[in-house]
Amino acid sequence: MMGRLVACVVAVVCGGAALPVHGQIAPPNIVILLADDLGWGDVGYHGSRIATPHIDQLAARGVRLEQFYAQPVCSPTRGALMTGRYPMRLGLQCGVVRPWAEHGLPLDEQTLPDLLREIGYRTAIVGKWHLGHASRDYLPTARGFDQQYGHYNGMLDYFTHIRDGGHDWHKDDRRNDDEGYTTDLIGREAVRVIQEHPANRPLFLYVPFNAPHTPLQAPEEDRARYADWENQDRATYAAMVTSMDEAVGAIVEAIDAMGPAGEHTIIFFCSDNGGVPRLGSNGPLRAGKGTLYEGGVRVPAVMVWPKRLPAGGEVHEPMHVVDLLPTLLSLTGTAPKIARPLDGRDVWPTIAEGAPTPHAFLLHNTTPFSGALRMGDWKIVFNGGVGANAIKGPKADTWELFNIADDPGEQHDLAATHPAVFARLKAKLEQLSAEAAPPHLLSNQPPPGFSFPAVWGEAPSRESAADE
Repeated sequence: MMGRLVACVVAVVCGGAALPVHGQIAPPNIVILLADDLGWGDVGYHGSRIATPHIDQLAARGVRLEQFYAQPVCSPTRGALMTGRYPMRLGLQCGVVRPWAEHGLPLDEQTLPDLLREIGYRTAIVGKWHLGHASRDYLPTARGFDQQYGHYNGMLDYFTHIRDGGHDWHKDDRRNDDEGYTTDLIGREAVRVIQEHPANRPLFLYVPFNAPHTPLQAPEEDRARYADWENQDRATYAAMVTSMDEAVGAIVEAIDAMGPAGEHTIIFFCSDNGGVPRLGSNGPLRAGKGTLYEGGVRVPAVMVWPKRLPAGGEVHEPMHVVDLLPTLLSLTGTAPKIARPLDGRDVWPTIAEGAPTPHAFLLHNTTPFSGALRMGDWKIVFNGGVGANAIKGPKADTWELFNIADDPGEQHDLAATHPAVFARLKAKLEQLSAEAAPPHLLSNQPPPGFSFPAVWGEAPSRESAADE
């Protein structure tokens, strides 16, 4: 796939350069690369058989965050990233934003691109939004992005860009008919944004890939690399990961071509949740996507900033995707006004200086049916068998307690032998549950009367009563 993208990577004079401003260095460029359903064990630097040389090179150039957490499915992670607030405060704690949803990221929430644009950044999203499209108010260009390219839903066809019969490919939130494999298109457009970015403004570029999420579809040239694998679904999945890795390589090459401006660029890479065990690997971690066990929420993550972070570093302190907003804002050297309390913390001292995590606890999630919370080395899990998209609870509740430092695979329930610890974590989880906004509970099937649009985001989502 690199051959499909490398032609797009040419020298740029200077994009978002680190120019002196009143005797001070300008804010850094920021590029966030988000994989979709990439497991903790699906990268070469964690021992995967899948070829991920460009992601591995990022890990070698920067700092590996070995206890970095996301949410168990994608829309909640994206909401947390955009706001610095846990999904339970956004009503996004129960599952993903379905194509027929009439909700999305709440319209009264500030977003990371909102805040960065306030302080002079040019902002762009290239890839998967998945935070609402019921009206134009929910679309990316209404939520802080100057530029948009990509799709609104999950699970679209990689080649036709169709989801449930509706076209789902857009540029600046209008229908776009570019042809090609979505991973390639995302990589090429991200390169173009970098190359064409004006030199007098810092850049925030958010690249949420839809790979390697299902459907299982890969270009033949990438699929051929894994033709000898016995499990053909895993082979296709591996090819999808490698396609994404090639796009990551093209984006990083474009950043490097910026010269001094490239050195003044923060690159952050992670997955939006754990991998699907039947397709990929979460290494030694328990379970996978959709669960509150470590395999569902601990994800591969790397941060790169030349001359500011050591090459080949590792951090083993817990941190969470909600930390990106406050951390990145702190690195701009400015303090935009944030209207609501953040759950995220500035973890730059932890990443750059080896300081302990600033978190007293990390909330993995809380819903009416399940929840999990980590406090120090301890983790409590409520109804761990309930999936992240559930809209009802089990017949009987279960509680588990694990010591993550001693037992990262969560094989030994210590609730009975450490009752005081269990009581402390349970009380904290119940307190947070009481603070939660009412969740949006949607079935995985469209409601009666739903009319699939010809183009997602451009048509009413329901038939009129007269038409029903």
